[in-house]
Amino acid sequence: MKNIVILGAGYAGVLIAKKLSKKFKKNDTVNITLIDKNPFHTMLTELHEVAAGRVDEDSIKISLAKMFAGRKVNVKLDTAVSVDYESKTVKGVSGNYPYDYLVLAAGSKPTFYGVPGAEENSYKLWSYDDAVILKNRILDVFRKAARLSDEADRRKLLTFYVVGAGFTGVEMAGELAEYVPFLCEKFEIARDEVTIVNVDALSRVVPILPEKLSQKAERRLRKMGVEVMLGTNVCEIGKDFIELKKDGNVIRKMAGTVIWTAGIESADITAEASKQLQSAGRGRIKTDAYCRSLDDESVYVAGDNMFYIPEGEKDPVPQMVENCENCAKIIAHNIFASVTGQGELKEYKPKFHGVMVCIGGRFGVARVGLPNRMINLPSFFAMFTKHFINIVYFAQVLGWNKIFSYLYHEIFTIRNRRSFVGGHFSNRTPSFLLMPLRVWLGAVWVFEGVMKAIEGWFTSPKLSAFFGGANAWYESIINGVSTSASTAADAATSATGAVADAVTGATGAAVQSAGEVIFNINWLGLFRTIFVCGTDPAAATLGDYAFKLDIPLLNDFINKLVLPNNGMQLFMQGFIVVAEILIGLAMIGGLFTMPASAFSLVLQLMFVSTTGLYLGTFWMIFAAVAVLIGGGRTLGLDYYVMPYLKKLWKRIPFVRKSYLYND
Repeated sequence: MKNIVILGAGYAGVLIAKKLSKKFKKNDTVNITLIDKNPFHTMLTELHEVAAGRVDEDSIKISLAKMFAGRKVNVKLDTAVSVDYESKTVKGVSGNYPYDYLVLAAGSKPTFYGVPGAEENSYKLWSYDDAVILKNRILDVFRKAARLSDEADRRKLLTFYVVGAGFTGVEMAGELAEYVPFLCEKFEIARDEVTIVNVDALSRVVPILPEKLSQKAERRLRKMGVEVMLGTNVCEIGKDFIELKKDGNVIRKMAGTVIWTAGIESADITAEASKQLQSAGRGRIKTDAYCRSLDDESVYVAGDNMFYIPEGEKDPVPQMVENCENCAKIIAHNIFASVTGQGELKEYKPKFHGVMVCIGGRFGVARVGLPNRMINLPSFFAMFTKHFINIVYFAQVLGWNKIFSYLYHEIFTIRNRRSFVGGHFSNRTPSFLLMPLRVWLGAVWVFEGVMKAIEGWFTSPKLSAFFGGANAWYESIINGVSTSASTAADAATSATGAVADAVTGATGAAVQSAGEVIFNINWLGLFRTIFVCGTDPAAATLGDYAFKLDIPLLNDFINKLVLPNNGMQLFMQGFIVVAEILIGLAMIGGLFTMPASAFSLVLQLMFVSTTGLYLGTFWMIFAAVAVLIGGGRTLGLDYYVMPYLKKLWKRIPFVRKSYLYND
């Protein structure tokens, strides 16, 4: 049995564990163990969103049990204390873990550069706990300030210093500046009584960005009311003050809250390893081109813990998420090759695709692209790219389940319009107001199905006349020729407003179309969009206009396989009638609302692409969209049935392994 032990469930750790579990899926001689002190993976890049109240704290956690459900990864809740490299054993608080291959992916922790009082008197932002503590602190100072009668005391309490103008510091300062106006309104505090200062010894904010983008980020911070103090060192931090040094002058400022984001160093277990393995740069372990320690080929180093300068580069790989993602693939491959003897080891040749900084939920700057061709993105696209990259990551670790949860927190339930799309997609309207629409949509579907049954859709073929009458009507308008009224009269009446109702009467006399073509566009022969008016437009009503999506492939299927066969026609007719009635009953009862709405849209699309629809019936399409995702579920059976079914569903091993459950 080969033992692979991974220390740390950060970005690199979880990706390596997932990739290894996939590679060794059918190999029972390999045991993969992932050790972390928390039972969840934390989205460290989103900590500022929780700290400043933009998203719920649970949104940045991903359960390790869910992530590795049904996979060959043993998740151990423990804290690694040391590693015995001779006996190849990881020693933890709760147990020891032998290994054949070890992956150091323990991440980082804040570093305080020896500043007196920094560790004791500042709030950190480098873990889930840090974010929650800071969130509560921010709310608490506003609660206290609201009860203070002395303005000087309020101003002192409401003074925030963010130390560090790198990624984390700028994002925290921007997020806080965006949050403060809402807190001021809530607690009835004047905005000018709140002070936010971003301080750093750097000459510009986020220096990894091009100077133009750094300046853009700084201007945004200042516009949001943040005082930016650059070229300024922090000398000391007390319980209610911060001491700064600028241009040789030392000044002491009152500070109610100091947030430390000035730098990082390797986690304790990696720092311990650096005493025995070659290291550099605050505890980072030096590696070879295969991501292995220079001193021990059985020890791989990932993410923030690795110190590696790629060939042709001057600087070591950056401590960023993309480095974690890049090295995870190489490390998993090399461990697999070493264990099985299959394939050659691959060198780590990272390609980084840019950086981005979000300043609040509505503004961002980004420089992205290929290594030799980078571009600066406008704010909207920078924010879009940030969310897209997060979604790509979530697809790797928890599939659609986490993607939907992420969109839910970041877009669909966002408050105070703190999103790059504002509040346009958030559920600001109580969903129970859609219940009458759901019931009415269901009633119309039931009526339609019942009417078709009465007209004999179960007993005799109707589709030839149904489709033929509609097509003849369209052609009569498009070509300006006469059509037989009896042909159209044979088309079955449909409550959907299908254009089979276009011409009624039983005289069989030739009827000259008085309609007019609004547009008739052929899209490269793939499909055709037809929009017509069935009468003189000057006297027309909404119900006289009809739209059709003409698809040649679908027409061939209907003309060659369905219409020539009466049995196939009866089957299709029966299916449509039953589907319409079941959809209607489900809508009325509020049972399985989402699949019923989805199937309603499918049927409407089928009608649009066969007979076409009058505009007076298009409301059914929009109604189905409105109640598709939870809308109108209130006062329906789903309120009781769905939680029960979800509980049963999540117990199925295949469902958990495939991430088909939803939180």
